[in-house]
Amino acid sequence: MARLFDWGAKESHRGTPVVVKMENPNWSMVELEGPSEEDILMTNPSSRDKGRGKNAKQLTWVLLLKAHRAAGCLTSIAPALYALVSAVKRRVASGRTDAETDTEGGGGDGGWEKENPTVKSWHFSAPHLELWAPAFGVKDVFDWFYARWVLVRVDYLAPPLQFLTNACIVLFLIQSIDRLVLCLGCFWIRFKKIKPVPKGGGGGDLDLESGEKGFFPMVLIQIPMCNEKEVYQQSIAAVCNLDWPKSNFLIQVLDDSDDPITQSLIKEEVQKWQLEGANILYRHRVIRDGYKAGNLKSAMNCSYVKDYEFVTIFDADFQPTPDFLKKTVPHFKDNDELGLVQARWSFVNKDENLLTRLQNINLSFHFEVEQQVNGVFLNFFGFNGTAGVWRIKALEEAGGWLERTTVEDMDIAVRAHLHGWKFIFLNDVECQCELPESYEAYRKQQHRWHSGPMQLFRLCLPDVIRAKISIWKKFNMIFLFFLLRKLVLPFYSFTLFCIILPMTMFVPEAEIPAWVVCYIPAIMSFLNILPAPKAFPFIVPYLLFENTMSVTKFNAMISGLFQLGSAYEWVVTKKSGRSSEGDLASLIEKPKHQRGSSAPDLEEMKEEIRKQEENVTKKKKKKYNKMYMKELALACLLLTASARSLLSAQGIHFYFLLFQGVSFLLVGLDLIGEQVD
Repeated sequence: MARLFDWGAKESHRGTPVVVKMENPNWSMVELEGPSEEDILMTNPSSRDKGRGKNAKQLTWVLLLKAHRAAGCLTSIAPALYALVSAVKRRVASGRTDAETDTEGGGGDGGWEKENPTVKSWHFSAPHLELWAPAFGVKDVFDWFYARWVLVRVDYLAPPLQFLTNACIVLFLIQSIDRLVLCLGCFWIRFKKIKPVPKGGGGGDLDLESGEKGFFPMVLIQIPMCNEKEVYQQSIAAVCNLDWPKSNFLIQVLDDSDDPITQSLIKEEVQKWQLEGANILYRHRVIRDGYKAGNLKSAMNCSYVKDYEFVTIFDADFQPTPDFLKKTVPHFKDNDELGLVQARWSFVNKDENLLTRLQNINLSFHFEVEQQVNGVFLNFFGFNGTAGVWRIKALEEAGGWLERTTVEDMDIAVRAHLHGWKFIFLNDVECQCELPESYEAYRKQQHRWHSGPMQLFRLCLPDVIRAKISIWKKFNMIFLFFLLRKLVLPFYSFTLFCIILPMTMFVPEAEIPAWVVCYIPAIMSFLNILPAPKAFPFIVPYLLFENTMSVTKFNAMISGLFQLGSAYEWVVTKKSGRSSEGDLASLIEKPKHQRGSSAPDLEEMKEEIRKQEENVTKKKKKKYNKMYMKELALACLLLTASARSLLSAQGIHFYFLLFQGVSFLLVGLDLIGEQVD
């Protein structure tokens, strides 16, 4: 018989071919062994005398026999190994060797086994067998790989995931405590009826025609705009009808439009109000650098600005009430430390669609809770960029408008606070404006609002540390104002609820407590919705939508913190120009008191409204849904994790993941709000 593993060794026997048959209880093999080359050469003795003519033929026959023998040995290796593994499996399964089985059965080979006790010592344990000899079945292979996956999961994936989970939970609790403290502060303000009161009295409330001397300082009003032909008419009309001495305020229309048609329309509107007696100017920059900050900086460099003590800023879609200056400017009287008076925003389209309703909840909490509490107890908050009155001296001491970030309003507020100026927020003074009605516009707005603060934090951190203010104010600005509310909030919201939670469904060794998934977010959402009680039915969509928006906010925060390409992206928020007929009618009443002015006809205003509605209807036909791949990818992850949670019978996690996945899916398919043009 040819040996299995030494088939290349030299054979020692000679003679005719021999058939050897060997059998045992486990396997049998029959091997046919051909004659050796020496036998062939010796078969015909006369061949040695016939010379070299037959050597090539004989050598060829020898090589063919060797190749046949090698092929036979190779093909016998696989069946031999398979039979060997099968024998080992049977021995391991029965817990004894084949020799022991034959002995118990009274086989004739029992005496031989007693004479060779070494046979019984050949035994493999199951754990060692699993490592080097897995089963050949598909199910067994799957079990083997799953066992290895569990080991990797336990040793390498679960510990860092659990650590990150615990860190996010700690940040979540700290941020929740901050929200709770703010709500308690708002409750205290309402309970005590705390309200900023002008120190010098309400000089602005005096009748302008009574002849009594009141507090009517020189006020510069600026309306920065850029390609916003939908809203320029109503904003200019509202500002021109402010109840303030015409000689004591000047209106600057700061047009940065690059569309010639829009430029001509805005210029004609300004000329129309000039003929009606309004003190208004039109300015257009040739070099449009620095976006809004550059526009405001250019306007403040005009020579006539030195004649004015205060400056008021209104964005193109803002419509202040006629008594706006009377309610805000008197707070500066006999209060030389006051640098800013900020009014609250109200929204003409807050009930337009689900997106505007959810924005109204968020911004209502921002104004009534965050800014009001910080204004009352700290005299500091971030300037909103519009609907505010600045002391020009405070702007100049702070360094003026800078184009270094996309949040020039927050930048000037931080620098003014570091120079010791105080701020006042008036929650009862409202200025109407618009909310973005499409997710695309809202998404770009939020990207700018969350990347800018991170840019500003990197730039102003050394100034905050060196500033001559109290330790408490430094702590508030660094930890609360920047880190906790601008960095930590989008970080943990995205990481915990959009990444870690679905990952724990596939790595169950890392766990998130149920109160983190359900109870605390529900309480926080309830607190956020208190300033807008009519929106209470939307509390669940609000919670889901805020987590969905955390993707955009987190991306913006990272781009601003590390100065990525999209950090300085500035896109003007698209407006629809919504305004009620009653608002327009109220705006045309005031010019009747002006000398030499002619009020626009109400019928003409109605015709203009009708034309605008027709234009909006035509535009709607051209709108389409835009796909957002990041949101769709997270929707796939969350929905898959919800299915995994359902299979593992985790109730609360399943519902949260399911609804959150559906929320991402709706946003990713652009099914919330108006579609883009």
